[in-house]
Amino acid sequence: MRVLVLGGDGYLGWPTALHLSQCGHQVAVADNFARRQYDFELGVESLVPIETLQTRVETWRDLTGESMDVYVGDLTDADFTYRMLREFRPEAVVHFAEQRAAPYSMIDRKHAVYTQVNNVVGTLNLLYAIGEIDPDIHLVKLGTMGEYGTPEIDIEEGWLEVEHKGRTDRVLYPKRPGSFYHLSKVHDSHNMEFTCRIWGLRATDLNQGVVYGQATPETMLDDRLATRFDYDAVFGTVLNRFVIQAVLGHPLTVYGTGGQRRGIIDIRDTVRCVQLACENPADRGEFRVFNQMTEAKSVQEMAETVERCFPGDVRIDHLDNPRVEREEHYYNVVHTRLLDLGLSPHLLSDTLITSLFDVAKRYAGRVKDEALRPKVNWREQSGPVQET
Repeated sequence: MRVLVLGGDGYLGWPTALHLSQCGHQVAVADNFARRQYDFELGVESLVPIETLQTRVETWRDLTGESMDVYVGDLTDADFTYRMLREFRPEAVVHFAEQRAAPYSMIDRKHAVYTQVNNVVGTLNLLYAIGEIDPDIHLVKLGTMGEYGTPEIDIEEGWLEVEHKGRTDRVLYPKRPGSFYHLSKVHDSHNMEFTCRIWGLRATDLNQGVVYGQATPETMLDDRLATRFDYDAVFGTVLNRFVIQAVLGHPLTVYGTGGQRRGIIDIRDTVRCVQLACENPADRGEFRVFNQMTEAKSVQEMAETVERCFPGDVRIDHLDNPRVEREEHYYNVVHTRLLDLGLSPHLLSDTLITSLFDVAKRYAGRVKDEALRPKVNWREQSGPVQET
């Protein structure tokens, strides 16, 4: 297949592009490099050094003989978006090209507006481009489990059968997002469902849990193919942050009680899920949702896993929660559709944690201690951003 990976320079976009190329697909990547700019703004950088996109693509070509087209531009620029689709003519578009951090979206008005404009307008431009250029293109879009919130009923895969006053209907599962970032994803989902229903597009919404890990078989072929490892309190995922704190001898910082349960997934399973979605496309007019997670754990359980696996002393500290969220709640998620397509998940294990410790130890000298502490408070309309 011809697959266009949007956000192909990012934490998940880059290893996904490599994996799809390794599977025999013709891959192109697009990016505006905004994620690298966020590092300059916040005064942090990936724990693992990452090469330029040009170097990465050239390294992959030299190692495998597989080429990748590269497009540099922004989805909020409709002209660029249309030109890219007309030139590459993809059969599938994998869409990672959004601002992905809830804390970043909650810094202040400016960051909230930027997140929603970037994410919602970019995706809307893409939907229009697909609809006008080739409605057969299958859109595989990264959503988030955070769209659902923490309801007191089981979380179904995108849709819910309801009965009301003796009548039944199938509706999109009710959403209760916890940040302006998560809200942008909800808007994307509704726009996608609408265009599938009205224009006959085909789309798969991958509501993904928290990703952990840094290496895939493809990125391990050469250090120049490495993807990001974010550990800071804005972009760093919680398990990655705990691993860094353990290696540095810092307490693991659990927000509130740590009873918040989250769906989680290994980065190797993320790239496999995208492959399965691309190779088994939605039908014309179908908006389908896959809950892309492999297991659920509380933040406290993740901290205790790191504590158990680390070969040294580890202390767990509970901080006042900067977020507005339920810390003890029901959480049961249906996630069977990707398993039905053939996913064999990697579950969180001592072996994986140990490998993350090795990465953290190798690059421990690059850590900025101050970046580990939360600086964004959900209750404030204007929060501080670290000066550079």
